[in-house]
Amino acid sequence: MCARFVFSNSQLLWGHFQPELLPEFDGSYNVAPTDYTLVVRYFEKKLRMWPMRWGLIPGWAKDDSNATKCINARVETITEKPSFRGALKYRRCIVPADGFYEWQGIKGYKQPYFIFRSDRNTLGIAGIWEEWESPAGTVESFAILTTDANREMSDVHDRMPVILEERYFDLWMDQGVTDAAQIQGLMRPAADGTLSMYPVGKEVGNPRASGEQLILRVGGTKLF
Repeated sequence: MCARFVFSNSQLLWGHFQPELLPEFDGSYNVAPTDYTLVVRYFEKKLRMWPMRWGLIPGWAKDDSNATKCINARVETITEKPSFRGALKYRRCIVPADGFYEWQGIKGYKQPYFIFRSDRNTLGIAGIWEEWESPAGTVESFAILTTDANREMSDVHDRMPVILEERYFDLWMDQGVTDAAQIQGLMRPAADGTLSMYPVGKEVGNPRASGEQLILRVGGTKLF
């Protein structure tokens, strides 16, 4: 599961892909479902950093009422779900993030954690995207792929985003690869030791909350 993440820096992806378009776009320390954020995708056969809405809306959908239910796509069933299987073949993307949030605990008391790469590099999260024609115009939206938790994540949650290592970015984005079997090996938990985490304040649970104080360690004075 991934329901909130941070996007303020994507230098690793910019340096790797050198996308043609780098639009002016404010980052967010609390990207929530239905928010717009930048993703790496192909447009007119060129790689671009592109603003897209989080919460995939299939092209055949009658409305966007189920978008918040499609923020994540489970890798175990992605090739079976009509909402996702076409996008996995033809419309893959990478979602840059400084880190993401996850909650641990029981109903009524859940502690949020900020989770990030131990090497402090940008996370390249595997995603898929779609176009949907709304009455107001085209909406481009994406979902994040999730898989079983690795060792670090299992202490907090049983799921985690699919985190791509830089050496696999090009394969994931290769438009000539349409057979899921060719990328199946990328849709796996991150290697143990890839991630670090610490507890943060509960303010992040409010989707309207913003600012870098959201990633401040509980009881600490420094950011990650």
